Amino acid sequence: QAFYNARAGIHRLTTETGAGQWGSALAYACAQYGLDCEVWQVRASYDQKPYRKMMIETFGGTVHPSPSPLTAAGRAILAEHPDSSGSLGIAISEAVEVAAQHPDTNYALGSVLNHVLLHQTVIGEEALLQLAQVGETPDLLVGCTGGGSNFGGLMFPFLRERWAGRMSPTIRAVEPTACPSLTQGTYAYDFGDTAGTTPLMKMHTLGHDFVPDPIHAGGLRYHGMSPLVSHLYETGELEAIAKPQSECFAAGVLFARTEGILPAPEPTHALAAAIEEARRCAETGEEKVILTALC
Repeated sequence: QAFYNARAGIHRLTTETGAGQWGSALAYACAQYGLDCEVWQVRASYDQKPYRKMMIETFGGTVHPSPSPLTAAGRAILAEHPDSSGSLGIAISEAVEVAAQHPDTNYALGSVLNHVLLHQTVIGEEALLQLAQVGETPDLLVGCTGGGSNFGGLMFPFLRERWAGRMSPTIRAVEPTACPSLTQGTYAYDFGDTAGTTPLMKMHTLGHDFVPDPIHAGGLRYHGMSPLVSHLYETGELEAIAKPQSECFAAGVLFARTEGILPAPEPTHALAAAIEEARRCAETGEEKVILTALC
């Protein structure tokens, strides 16, 4: 996104970020192309994860806690809820508002939209090549889902292979019980942001004014789900479950002590589902290849 905007003559990108991974990535990308980067980070994550702010600033970006007094959207939320923990929908509203006011500025979204999921398919394409090297095909794919980019990026290439008849994996989306857009949301046209400034998208949604509890998996606190992922869920190509934070954290600790890798809170949702399935296989004696992406 930074590359194409720089080529189009844009000088600044605005964006939202939850836990801060996307904001960090875009700030770094902007640094490569001489673009300014302004990030609105969801207040709950801004307070929980101060080192993400430092990373974004080190890369040259500017970070504001959202809701902020810098925008009409932010001021409206603060007037009604002075202690608001924020949401990705609110942060999107602020970033979009600022971009709309300046001709040299564009807004860049980190998930949900079709082109973002397309970029992320590098995850699934690389996973296919890695599996081919060890002669395996997955029986189950599990991925954490917030807006859908990580999950879609992993799953889409495997779905193509399934449709071509080369493998037949079950595909399972895992979301937090605090923000269950697939398992409890309505499939309807809704705004991608709280203020209602984005185009309407047909997606599974909890409502654009939904503010989830301030769970640590900030990247999964989005009220809607990618239209592409939502459509595939509606057509039965994938299934979805929701996991509570405590079970996910327990899975993350087990993974860290087993593998020596400390996972982010977001992929611990997928790890919880993978561990659940592995234990089920151990009890029944069934052999299964389970694939997940540690985003």
